[in-house]
Amino acid sequence: MIKVHHLNNSRSLRVLWLLEEIGLDYEVIRYQRHAKAMLAPASLRRIHPLGKSPIIEDGPLRLAETGAIVDYLVARYDERLAPPQGDDSTWRYCYWLHYAEGSLMTPLLLKLVVTRLGPLGWPVRRYVDRQITLHLDYLEKELGHGPWFVGNAFSAADVMMSFPLEAAAVRGGLNASRPNLTGFLARIHARPAYQRALRRGGPYAYAH
Repeated sequence: MIKVHHLNNSRSLRVLWLLEEIGLDYEVIRYQRHAKAMLAPASLRRIHPLGKSPIIEDGPLRLAETGAIVDYLVARYDERLAPPQGDDSTWRYCYWLHYAEGSLMTPLLLKLVVTRLGPLGWPVRRYVDRQITLHLDYLEKELGHGPWFVGNAFSAADVMMSFPLEAAAVRGGLNASRPNLTGFLARIHARPAYQRALRRGGPYAYAH
């Protein structure tokens, strides 16, 4: 059985959700953030030297990084959650799968950091806010092509895109002025597999 080392209020909910979409049995090993610092507990370093979540164990394999985990689970257990090899949408799928963490999460993380700096962070915050707006405008237009990031078919790319967009709705200014993006969030939150993942993972502040 797959084990998921799951940190509350983190990217790792996506792994639970993907496992629910695939229909695999799995065990959740929960970790709680430090109440004030909001950092992962030191106990996670016994699983991986960086002490980050998510991490999965599947037999002898121990794997970190959400994108790598998603790639692995889809390739091994349910290729229906990715376009068929050679399909025209393969590279669009690949793009969104990696854009989520490679491009979109960076300004959102910076926003969190500079906000905590208070007045010292204001000069950087204006730049970060402009970058977030640039990304959200881009994504709003892209979702005008269909309900999901790879057209009409739900895929693992949508799972990857969920967390940064949920974070944007909490701290990045994403609201009803961008109906394509808020509609996407409503669709993923309504999926039965997503709801089951919430129940397995525990409290999650980003699902509104």
